[in-house]
Amino acid sequence: MPKLTVDGKEVIFEEGMTVLQAVEQAGQEVPVFCYHNRLEIAGNCRMCLVEVEGSRKPVASCAMAAGEGMVVHTKTPMVKKAREGVMEFLLINHPLDCPICDQGGECDLQDIAMSYGRGISRYDEPKRAVEQKHMGPLIKTHMTRCIHCTRCVRFLEDVAGVPEMGLVGRGENAEIVTYLDQAVTSEVSGNVLDLCPVGALTSRPYAFRGRPWELTKTPSIDVMDAVGSHIRLDSKGNEVFRILPRVNDDINEEWLSDKARFCMDGLRTQRLDRPYIKVKGKLQPTNWQGALGKAQELLSKTDPDKIGVLAGELVDTETFYTFRHMLDMMGVNHRDCRDPGQHLDHRFRAGYVFNTSIAGIEQADACLIIGGNPRFEAPLVNTRLRKRFLKGDFPIAYLGPEFTPGRDLTYPVQHLGERAKVLEDLLNEKGTFAKTLKKAKKPMLILSASSLKGQDAMKVLALVRQVAETYDLVREGWNGFNVLHNQASRVGGLDMAFVPKGKGYDTQGILTAAEKGKLDVLYLLGFDHPSLKDLPDSVKVIYQGHHGEAGASAADVILPGAAFSEKNATYVNTEGRIQQALAAIAPPGEAREDWRIVKELAGRLSLDLPFETIDELREGMALENPYYQYREVLHQNTWGQFGRKGLLAQDHILGFDEDYYKTNVIARSSLTLAQCAVAGGWEPEDAQQEVTHA
Repeated sequence: MPKLTVDGKEVIFEEGMTVLQAVEQAGQEVPVFCYHNRLEIAGNCRMCLVEVEGSRKPVASCAMAAGEGMVVHTKTPMVKKAREGVMEFLLINHPLDCPICDQGGECDLQDIAMSYGRGISRYDEPKRAVEQKHMGPLIKTHMTRCIHCTRCVRFLEDVAGVPEMGLVGRGENAEIVTYLDQAVTSEVSGNVLDLCPVGALTSRPYAFRGRPWELTKTPSIDVMDAVGSHIRLDSKGNEVFRILPRVNDDINEEWLSDKARFCMDGLRTQRLDRPYIKVKGKLQPTNWQGALGKAQELLSKTDPDKIGVLAGELVDTETFYTFRHMLDMMGVNHRDCRDPGQHLDHRFRAGYVFNTSIAGIEQADACLIIGGNPRFEAPLVNTRLRKRFLKGDFPIAYLGPEFTPGRDLTYPVQHLGERAKVLEDLLNEKGTFAKTLKKAKKPMLILSASSLKGQDAMKVLALVRQVAETYDLVREGWNGFNVLHNQASRVGGLDMAFVPKGKGYDTQGILTAAEKGKLDVLYLLGFDHPSLKDLPDSVKVIYQGHHGEAGASAADVILPGAAFSEKNATYVNTEGRIQQALAAIAPPGEAREDWRIVKELAGRLSLDLPFETIDELREGMALENPYYQYREVLHQNTWGQFGRKGLLAQDHILGFDEDYYKTNVIARSSLTLAQCAVAGGWEPEDAQQEVTHA
């Protein structure tokens, strides 16, 4: 291994490292503005200057390759003077608006200026002023502050794969702009706010709302999709002010999707904060005793075979476990946690999780995407795929409907068609991509859970499993079979077997039976669906959830629950990783944690659930399912014969057809995300007016 010396200390470094990386490995801190370890090197700011023996002038450490025998100095008078000179140039045109800048307290320029700023300016000419830019509803611009580090440009081009920003002009006329002054439409555009080392790009929804030292910071898990990104909830009083990513190299690295970052206003609007019961056709507020008493009456007087239970996309695993126990004791078989028409085989965990793991994508050497659109179902899985593509030797094929303009993937793919017959061709080793899969050492496939809908879903699942077996995707030390979910509750619900029991109805069956009056009671656990407005009056609806939407509108009893930011809860991401969310704020009004509501309701029904506290509940979960003994650990899942063999009656694979910004009730309640949907072309311009505030 090569060696160099940093400030008298000998350091071993890897081939290909830069001087900056070697210096940091030696434990020395180097100030940077343009350099970022996850972006391409630009060498714009020159703040990282160091002295290298043999060179007559300071060198930019981020852009120079480390070499054997180099002697580097980071604290000499030459280095200090050079960095002070760079800082003086950077501050020539920078406005003196730190007191009103949203970056204040988190600004790299402020921090580095404390060490290398002169304290006075020798520049007497008028400062340059730059016109503000329009970058959409998420990004607020103050471009006079920009130091042209181009981090934002490189992120959108390299990581997001949507090159919508660039540097135009030269010298003091250089400016960062969006092309044709259009809004940035990338689904991960908010990350440029974290990357900006000054206050040129700040959060528009958070503008002038608070200072970082005023906020309480709580680690949590994102539930806007099934990736399970690690996030930090910054709250003040009883309100979440902003959501930021936490670094986790196994899942989201240090990025976050826009839907997760900007859904805060959805957490406080259209909330259910007290119990309700329907009296003479109108919902009237009541207390918990009255609401639970009414729910008890409806459930106790109804034949279990006339009760249906549906769970939505944001339910935590503790609630699934508690509710399933209660339903088993009651003898209720009609229950489901899946989308209408969706079929997933819960018997074998390997058949419904992302077995390769998100970080494992970087080890793969070929990929087949079946149905859906990873860019909008799981944006941070898509950035991993792009990252792997940019390294080279990673052919990707796509099987499914053609992408609409602006919805395509951020890397080239070979489109194999949209019919399931292509899977049969692959099974028979026909086609050019069959040869690619055959040659690959670590091939993988990604099956969108949104494609597993309709009467042929289980047959498609079996066919995809056979493809995985034919091309040796599942072997010792490697499992290339992956199901990609886009709802945070799905894997946890399947783990807890919250699916029809015996001859019970699935989600579509329950909805159909309710519409035809074959059910007497419908219990909705955070489940909202447009068809609920068509229910006959004979069907009584109990709605337990945290937002007033379709389910609450149809309800005869409303039991207000807590959102993910208001409870200590377990979620399971698409990889099958057990994750812990912590409460940042209290539920509004009289709302309660969902598992406690179910536990109290079970008590009123004289059902003795075998736990009293959440710790006892989690112990029961771990005893029943060994995966739940450990958090943030991936397990090797047992392979099995999941799916159902048979001839396909329909030969189209269904794709992802949802509005990216409306996949759950929190997102649908957010005015900010409604504006994003309009700016991104998902909705007509008058759509955001439909979002009302409670």
